[in-house]
Amino acid sequence: MSALFYILLFLFLGLCALLSFVILIQESKSLGLGSSFGGDAGDSLFGTSTADVLKKFTAYLAGIFLIICLILSLWTASMGRGRAVVPTINIEEVGGS
Repeated sequence: MSALFYILLFLFLGLCALLSFVILIQESKSLGLGSSFGGDAGDSLFGTSTADVLKKFTAYLAGIFLIICLILSLWTASMGRGRAVVPTINIEEVGGS
């Protein structure tokens, strides 16, 4: 089961990189990294309706990100609970005379 956890973790990291890239190539008001691909504000890398497509794609990626993040969080918590070692403390009473 730990192999499946690490595969999901690897996919999560790939999703993080993809989501970061998609956010950075979107057109902004100041024409940040998105302008480096198109050069002009009127041109776009993926066609005329790029802004709408990228917004929807970003929303889907963000939803998948949140779901996988929640799954990994719960999975990590359950793995930690199974391995928790509770120390026992022996308390001895000292009798006084």
